[in-house]
Amino acid sequence: MPDLDQLRRVFRETLDLPPEVAVDTLQYRSIDKWDSLAHMALVAALEQEFDVMIDTEDVLAISSFQAARDVLERQGVTFTN
Repeated sequence: MPDLDQLRRVFRETLDLPPEVAVDTLQYRSIDKWDSLAHMALVAALEQEFDVMIDTEDVLAISSFQAARDVLERQGVTFTN
């Protein structure tokens, strides 16, 4: 079962975030690195890491770390923490 650290890692690696950036409160476009191109890379990384297919409506709904978690949970991903 995946944990939230996996989700944090996907965000950190895909968006190339330094350790001091608080991932849990991250919002789309709140940092320069999370632009539209990085958003699509993030979606692809989420799909690969959690073995899901994210539809267009959910791609648009991923506007924050929490929203990504919500989308994944709707896809049947259960986080342990």
